[in-house]
Amino acid sequence: MRTVTGAGASRHPPGLLDAVALGETFTITRAGRAVAELRPVGAASAGGALRRAMAGLPPLDGDLEVDIESATRLLTQGGAPWNEV
Repeated sequence: MRTVTGAGASRHPPGLLDAVALGETFTITRAGRAVAELRPVGAASAGGALRRAMAGLPPLDGDLEVDIESATRLLTQGGAPWNEV
């Protein structure tokens, strides 16, 4: 994925669209921050594909959420546990 500024995208739209038509994806930035993506039609984002894949799964049980929170706390409090060896 290539990155282009908003100003660059507005100055060279034909070349940008030609590259997208050939399958390239661009992140468009403004003031150094990503604000948009330009991709070929039909190219799915990873987040969208994940949401569609998970849509048919059964709901998670309540214990799993507690387990995830406990594991996250172990990894984020007081540094990395593997440094305590």
